[in-house]
Amino acid sequence: MSNVAKVIELVGKSDKGWEDAAANAVKAAARTLHGISGVEVVNMTARVEDGKIIEYKTTVKIAFAVES
Repeated sequence: MSNVAKVIELVGKSDKGWEDAAANAVKAAARTLHGISGVEVVNMTARVEDGKIIEYKTTVKIAFAVES
């Protein structure tokens, strides 16, 4: 196990909700990153049209181990 972690920031999108947007960001990161150990929600925003939310966006920081 590594003693060092790297943190990256991603924005996930969803038409279902903020939690789904965060999950989409983690799922995308997991395709190329190994050893993801945590996620921090930094910000949540949404796009609105005609008085309705049509797109949710969640900014997350993802921590993963630096392999030696």
